[in-house]
Amino acid sequence: MRSSLLLFTLLGLCLLATSLKICAFNVRSFGEAKANNRRVMALLVKIIARCDLCLVQEVRDSKGTAIPTLVRGLNSLDKSHSYSHVDSKRLGRNAYKEQYVYIYRTDMLHVQERFQYESPMEANETDVFSRDPFIVWFHSPNTLVKDFILVGQHTCPKNAMREMDELYTVFQAVLRKWKTENVMFLGDLNAACGYVTIKGWGSVRLRSDPKFHWLIGDKEDTTVREKTHCAYDRIVVRGKELLSGIVANSAQPFNFKREFQLTEEEALEVSDHYPVEVDLKPSHRYLLHHEL
Repeated sequence: MRSSLLLFTLLGLCLLATSLKICAFNVRSFGEAKANNRRVMALLVKIIARCDLCLVQEVRDSKGTAIPTLVRGLNSLDKSHSYSHVDSKRLGRNAYKEQYVYIYRTDMLHVQERFQYESPMEANETDVFSRDPFIVWFHSPNTLVKDFILVGQHTCPKNAMREMDELYTVFQAVLRKWKTENVMFLGDLNAACGYVTIKGWGSVRLRSDPKFHWLIGDKEDTTVREKTHCAYDRIVVRGKELLSGIVANSAQPFNFKREFQLTEEEALEVSDHYPVEVDLKPSHRYLLHHEL
């Protein structure tokens, strides 16, 4: 009995150690100023180094230097891994532009294809999305689920519910293009507090369709400020295979303010959002190889 319990504990620790962590982090106006702030960058590197794959949002850097600086910091911190990135074009309807950037460990993940979504528009209509989703197909040799699609999205707060509903149409486009339901939506969806209504949720197909699983609950807090308690940032999963490949109860915000013992002012220099994260289970073959 005792040996069985010990084996179960060791297997649990092995699973925790070798799972693949996926994160989404709105870094709030990440550009040249933050990249030149050594203290902020040191914290950002520590936060993102916890992730094997991280969607960074609100990249606002017309010179294109901030993300390479961040990736260099990650590669300097952790010599056991090699980091790279794949980024969207600069997105926005007017002079205000943002990019989505996926930073990932190249020794653990491969980019198969990428897809900058563009909303189909009828005559005299405007695009539903302020910033169209950036979609990437990743291959992960060492996880139970080998191939999965990430759909990064940062909604416009005032239009959050309509944009979240339109993500259902995005899913249909992904399904047609790549013939897989293993799709994860992640990012700052502004899916809480004053930007959503209880009545309105019923018309959001991504929410009302039970085949989409919202892993970050409505009662979570993904905001840094003490005066707010809102689950703005979410992870939503579709596909039985992908859902079964997720480590139970691993989806959560990462409170870096508490973890690194920062004041609210210090934490806000990094971002006003906490990252959200979820872990994928390692493959049985990968576990067996490392146990041996």
